[in-house]
Amino acid sequence: MEIKQAVFTISNSDAKKIPTDREEFAFIGRSNVGKSSLINMLVGNKKLAKTSGKPGKTQLINHFLINEKWYLVDLPGYGYAKASKTSRFAWEKFISEYLTGSKQLMNVFVLLDSRLEPQKIDLEFMNWCGERGIPFSMVFTKIDKISSTVLQKNLAKYKREMLKYWEVMPPHFSTSSESSFGKEKILNYIGEILSDLKE
Repeated sequence: MEIKQAVFTISNSDAKKIPTDREEFAFIGRSNVGKSSLINMLVGNKKLAKTSGKPGKTQLINHFLINEKWYLVDLPGYGYAKASKTSRFAWEKFISEYLTGSKQLMNVFVLLDSRLEPQKIDLEFMNWCGERGIPFSMVFTKIDKISSTVLQKNLAKYKREMLKYWEVMPPHFSTSSESSFGKEKILNYIGEILSDLKE
């Protein structure tokens, strides 16, 4: 799949007001995991999603219309320690309402920092999705920051952790926003899901 057009559509904090006219593919992860950079790499526009040196920049559900056919959904990062408990609760509430309530949600891409060993908060979120029947894939970011040896070790550790709860490892992708590594595989995966819907 090739992204020829990506247009910002709406920002929202109310899951009941999100668009319902097209299929959605959401992106989420811990703050500072490189979500905005990854989204911009996928769509080929460095300014589409706002990147920031400060974690927790995304605080709304952002919809981008792709090729006039489907929505890329940029969700607020979780686990931002400096946010107040009140604001964290508010974010978590509307994120969970969106994830459990959207009938157009085809897949959630859960972003994971490839430089780190399995993080409890990430494992808990993926298990939360699994318990609710929300389809998700794992996207390992920033692979250009580590050696292939370290990457393989961390991927193996994630696989061991995931297989404690899952019969098979969920779909997973390794990516670099710097080199665009993984871009084609993720977009083809989205394309396959959309093609399957038509059949």
